[in-house]
Amino acid sequence: MIVDEDEKNEEKNEKLLADLCECCLLLREGKFSELLSICVCCLLKVALNKEENEEAQKEREMALLALNNTGLIKIKKEIFLNEIKEIIEYRQSHLNLSRLAYQSAWQFLIFRFYNDISLEGVIVNELHFVGEATRELEELTRILYWKKKKGELRDKETIEEKIIKRWIQTLDYYFNKSKLQNEELTGLISSIVKVLRASRIINRIFCVWSISLLKGAAETEAVKINYLLKGGAVDAILEEIQQYTLEDYRMLYHLQFLRRILTILNKKKKNEMEEEERKATKIMIIKRMEEEGYADIIPSFHEIFVIIYYYYYGDISLDISDYFLFV
Repeated sequence: MIVDEDEKNEEKNEKLLADLCECCLLLREGKFSELLSICVCCLLKVALNKEENEEAQKEREMALLALNNTGLIKIKKEIFLNEIKEIIEYRQSHLNLSRLAYQSAWQFLIFRFYNDISLEGVIVNELHFVGEATRELEELTRILYWKKKKGELRDKETIEEKIIKRWIQTLDYYFNKSKLQNEELTGLISSIVKVLRASRIINRIFCVWSISLLKGAAETEAVKINYLLKGGAVDAILEEIQQYTLEDYRMLYHLQFLRRILTILNKKKKNEMEEEERKATKIMIIKRMEEEGYADIIPSFHEIFVIIYYYYYGDISLDISDYFLFV
């Protein structure tokens, strides 16, 4: 039906075609064929509609949610790039999309970036992804705090929680491929830390996801260690780890994060400026860890490290020296 409707020269039913394309993308669960290019082009056209009425709004939202269901499937950038840029830029100026639809537009683009690193310049420099993700996460976290204060949070997951989860997933893919570094990342790390701290009140699973996200950013070196430090990631980990016992599996993620940070900082750099920066960052972290009682925290787990390792089957070093810094 999609092919038949798309090939019509006259009297093409655009509404029917869009509905069929939405059904195709939403129901096929990532298993697509030659219909993909037709569906993407059709739904981007719908999402580009700038009419200001309830029907057009609903159609834009549904089109972007359906497009997001393409996952990591490769799509030629000639098919989508100009259109998705226009959709994102127009929303930044006119606020014509809900937070969920806006996040869907970004996720569609970041999924494309995962397979095509040439998109990074557009994503970072033209569309300002880091700043937008920072702002969205901070606003969503504030809304959830306000709802909690007003007693509006229930056992059922809120729309804001769903969107935060999707942003965390999007950022995970972004950090996996990103190479561009700038001070703006400090703000993004700070916003992730706010989600981490808010997890005590809002949703405990956010804690694990946030730590995994920060650990991934460190592992791929998408974020410099000094940005992690300035953004409060190290402080948050040291603060959180003191709350846990052997039974709390989240402790494992925190220890893995610390070990990864220390491993990176113990690798000497060939570039003289980078080596000086590495040493300075190590000194700052040593000072911070001494202030937070780090020397007491990690040894306190020493006797139970073997139990932790086998209990959670985690990638955690049994050598206590792996958790200390040497300048």
